[in-house]
Amino acid sequence: MLALKRFLFILVSVLLLSGCFNDGKNTSEESEKDTVEVLARQAEVITTDLDIPWNITKQNNTFYLSQRPGYIVKVDGDSGTKTVQNMEVTKKILHSGEGGLLGFILAPDFNTSQEAIAYHTYREDGAVLNRIIALKLAGNTWTEKGIILEEIPGGRIHNGGRIQIGPDGKLYATAGDAGNPENAQNLQTLAGKILRMELDGSIPGDNPFNNSLVYSYGHRNPQGLAWDKNGILYSSEHGQSAHDEINLVEPGKNYGWPNIEGDEQESGMVSPIFHSGDDTWAPSGMAITDNKIYVSNLRGEQILVVNLDEKTVDTFFQSAGRMRDVLIEGNALYTITNNRDGRGTPREGDDKLLKLPLLEQ
Repeated sequence: MLALKRFLFILVSVLLLSGCFNDGKNTSEESEKDTVEVLARQAEVITTDLDIPWNITKQNNTFYLSQRPGYIVKVDGDSGTKTVQNMEVTKKILHSGEGGLLGFILAPDFNTSQEAIAYHTYREDGAVLNRIIALKLAGNTWTEKGIILEEIPGGRIHNGGRIQIGPDGKLYATAGDAGNPENAQNLQTLAGKILRMELDGSIPGDNPFNNSLVYSYGHRNPQGLAWDKNGILYSSEHGQSAHDEINLVEPGKNYGWPNIEGDEQESGMVSPIFHSGDDTWAPSGMAITDNKIYVSNLRGEQILVVNLDEKTVDTFFQSAGRMRDVLIEGNALYTITNNRDGRGTPREGDDKLLKLPLLEQ
């Protein structure tokens, strides 16, 4: 019912914006005004003028948003007031192409420890790489306090970058193929993988491959991680040309890239449970509630809702441009736009942190 209501609302909005109700007389200025009004009816704007935010994390009513150029913005959820928090790290954050400061999560004991974990791109000996580090907050500065993992292959594209602590207490990280498809099938490299580690970076004894951080492989550019109420892991992944994926991820499994994508099948490889067909979603951050996956889409400029019970995919929200991440808390969904990432069309106030209601179904 929720998906249907959203679809009907969006359909009417699109018709209005296309001029179907006024014989095509809308000017571009009027169309932009209508778009802003549609957005205002659907979402509460918590704050504006962010700088390519990549990850949403929240503690009580305070948000901490990683900005891809290399710093954190702290946002008061009531007033929308922003505070810039700098990063002091031992290896300079490289903001180039799709790289930069990407995943950022607060430690489970953040209230007392004031610690967090971050994933960022860097350059060393001429190579572009990614690393995962532990941080500690003092005042408005996050200082590196330890290295969790380094030398994850990186590049101008396909850096992965999502980090999450799973229900098992382990740290999971997505690593893209760094623009080299062969990486995804090579178990000797961390690229094109979903990684699983202890919070200090050590290898869990029950990982599927001996003495390896690799949890699953055959991934192109996974950017979303979320678990359902039963502890089942799902991931979102960018396809090569359309065929973007939602995968049910199991330990030790091969998800096919670059051998298969979409509905293609090959022995020993796992096909996605959903994919975009000939459309392009460019899915990124995701969250699960009520057996529905909400996934932000960059190229698709929408948030999709994947109903795992009904096996359907519908539009939950659009009109704000490129969407990078989602966070669900109670009956609210929070999301961030990425219209300033070099591939979008920035609007006044971009980028934004938005709040959307999860209506009763």
